[in-house]
Amino acid sequence: MPEVRGDFISWLEQPERDAEQRVLARLDELRAALNRALMTGLEDFQGHFALYPRGAGYARHFDRLIGSDVRAISAVLYLNDGWDADDGGQLRLYTGGGASVDVLPQGGRLVAFQSDRFEHEVLPARRERMSFTGWFRRRPLEGFE
Repeated sequence: MPEVRGDFISWLEQPERDAEQRVLARLDELRAALNRALMTGLEDFQGHFALYPRGAGYARHFDRLIGSDVRAISAVLYLNDGWDADDGGQLRLYTGGGASVDVLPQGGRLVAFQSDRFEHEVLPARRERMSFTGWFRRRPLEGFE
């Protein structure tokens, strides 16, 4: 059976570094903007650093956990310098009807999408691939835990 995910993760519980605090502050600004513009009801952000060794990927999946609607918006901030198409490691978002969009993991790029609507996968990379990945979360809707 093929491996579902090949990354190593480290949850960001308490940001200690200035860069971590700044990223979380900017994500909180984005959360507030999404709430104002789209009335999303987002409460917080939960994230982790992800490191994919050369050749590793992550099989096709949804970020919404079974039996929970808490994860509303998935977000990935890429931390890779000098990345180009030959390096691989794209995020493939399935957009419906058999179509997909590939996103190159260039450093500084932020990708956000609805956790329950877009199935996605991480294609294998030819070099180490890094990101800060997580979810804008909301209170559970009635009927969910």
